[in-house]
Amino acid sequence: MVRLVLFDIDGTLIHSGGAGEKAFGEVCKTEFKAPEGTAGLRFAGRTDTSIVREFFLLHQIEPSPENFRRFFDCYVFWLDQKLNQIQGRVLPGVFEMIDRLRARPKPPLLGLLTGNIRLGAEIKLRHYKLWDFFVIGGFGDDHEERNCIAGVARDRGQIKLGQKLQGDQIVVIGDTPLDIECAKAIDAKILAVATGNCQHSQLASHKPTWCVETLEGIQVDAMCGL
Repeated sequence: MVRLVLFDIDGTLIHSGGAGEKAFGEVCKTEFKAPEGTAGLRFAGRTDTSIVREFFLLHQIEPSPENFRRFFDCYVFWLDQKLNQIQGRVLPGVFEMIDRLRARPKPPLLGLLTGNIRLGAEIKLRHYKLWDFFVIGGFGDDHEERNCIAGVARDRGQIKLGQKLQGDQIVVIGDTPLDIECAKAIDAKILAVATGNCQHSQLASHKPTWCVETLEGIQVDAMCGL
């Protein structure tokens, strides 16, 4: 029986209308004087920390703890601004699926597995009234590598539940091949959903446990076990 369900955020739970990328761009421009700072950076499925490090290296900026702090202090300000300026949405089936998981006789623990830094994740999900559903998480400021964040999220779930979890007791839900990869790193089941930038066929080629177009109508009893 599944005891822990870990959700990615961008492209899985929400579309923010590019608020995160635009906030990154504002930080590059205002704090680090690089008006085209996000040009050439890939965002999907990556950690905030790794994206910032790539920006620093491309622009010959020292990737020091102080510069990371400067970047993220400025980023969370701009993220809050952009979320209030840009039209985004909760993706289809998200609230319904969460309700079904919570209504199970023995509901699994709901958590996050995301490349967003923790405060960025909270700002985004509070904006869309989703934050309070999630009890634990692994975030982009826990580790720079997504696969390691998966281990952090699993371990926090185990501590909260007070039990050791086997891989088949964990489901990771995400929208990119990198989400599938990090689920496999902890031997978890993976529900890949094509609501981000990847098509169903692309996700299916990475052999997730399940692959769906949206989270609408997901049979959580079959997914979690009876």
